Amino acid sequence: MNQDTTCPCGSQNDFSNCCEPYLTGQAIPPTAEALMRSRYTAYTRMDDAYLLATWHPDTRPNTQHPSDDGDNTVWTGLSVLRTEAGQPGDKTGVVEFIASCTVGTKPFNLHEISEFIHDGERWYYVEGYDQQPIRRETPKVGRNDPCPCGSGKKFKKCCGAN
Repeated sequence: MNQDTTCPCGSQNDFSNCCEPYLTGQAIPPTAEALMRSRYTAYTRMDDAYLLATWHPDTRPNTQHPSDDGDNTVWTGLSVLRTEAGQPGDKTGVVEFIASCTVGTKPFNLHEISEFIHDGERWYYVEGYDQQPIRRETPKVGRNDPCPCGSGKKFKKCCGAN
């Protein structure tokens, strides 16, 4: 198997035997993890129709382009850390993963815990909780740095005090 046919989801399987049947509608992911992997693959392919179709209606965003975050993100790898439930016959599931990407030329990791629900027919993504941000909008404040609140005190003696 060559790199061009390997599925982006990290399974090491051929795309045609992994996520492609889900993305094309030929099959429905049987587990929460399979849905999560196929959604990651959809992000790598900017397949917004699949992302929206697999998002639970109660939490689905209003955008028609959930894969376009406007900052040139390129997804580069996926590692599943753990799953809870999410098997055939379960009503809910949780998948914790790390998705690697580059934004411009900078590498980042998205560490997320995602919740899934089964409606009796198929799995849906409900929502995810970031365990660490992809990027920090403002620099981290050190203990001995001036407090960002403008008090003139060191951070550890002001807003950073326990």
